[in-house]
Amino acid sequence: MTEHSQTHPSSTPEAPPKERINVICIKWGVGYPANYVNNLKSMVKRNTTYEIDFYCFTDDFNGLDGDVITKPIPEIKVTPSGCFKRETAFFSPNLGGLKGQRVFYFDLDVIMINNLDSLFAYPPNDEFYIINDWASDGDRVGQGSCFSWVISDRYNDITTYYEDNKSAVDLKYGTASQEYLSDKIIEKQARLNFWPEEWFCSFRFHCLPSPLLRHFKAPRFPEKKDLKVVVFHGYPNPQEALEGRWPDKRKHHWKIWKKLYKHVQPTLWIKDYWH
Repeated sequence: MTEHSQTHPSSTPEAPPKERINVICIKWGVGYPANYVNNLKSMVKRNTTYEIDFYCFTDDFNGLDGDVITKPIPEIKVTPSGCFKRETAFFSPNLGGLKGQRVFYFDLDVIMINNLDSLFAYPPNDEFYIINDWASDGDRVGQGSCFSWVISDRYNDITTYYEDNKSAVDLKYGTASQEYLSDKIIEKQARLNFWPEEWFCSFRFHCLPSPLLRHFKAPRFPEKKDLKVVVFHGYPNPQEALEGRWPDKRKHHWKIWKKLYKHVQPTLWIKDYWH
């Protein structure tokens, strides 16, 4: 190298840093152990090039990884029934100190299969986005395993209406909290905005064999183009499916058909993704 030689900085401008993405979940009671939160956080971070701030709203911080940002579950004026705890907890105007920011909620019992970048970049506005429910006809019910919105005053009455009308809401919707959520969102934006259909699939509807074959065939891996997330709604959950174990069926002692079809063979492909 001569005395006039020197190293020049690259003339290519650096790409601007991507925005940080807020991912949230909720864990209460004893239904799901801490590894469900840790697995969800790890799957999200493995499947994106964005920087992730991962929040867990919970009543038990034990066992959660150190990079999980823990927050208490917001209190409301009444004791919510069942899954209404999720719907009523999340719609305070400044949830987790995130007012004005978009958040992406995932249920604990989902499995990420592929990259999530396009999902995080998808919402073009401040509106609410959710999965189109596989078990409902039409476009008026969202499936609540993944939804996204901007924290603001706009959605606060999802909580306050339930506080003021708990008995009527419980009577009308029973355990169908996602139908309550869907109706309240339609009140605000006249429709539900859905994620692209090919991004999500249901373990129950798209992976389990037909009822008569469940004792002989393992659930299939969903060979679906552009799939991002497998949703485990109801039973079995990922751990049960991995082990080939359906939850306690003793309550169906006199319902032979239910005992027959509530069966799952060990689903070994789950361990390749759920960690």
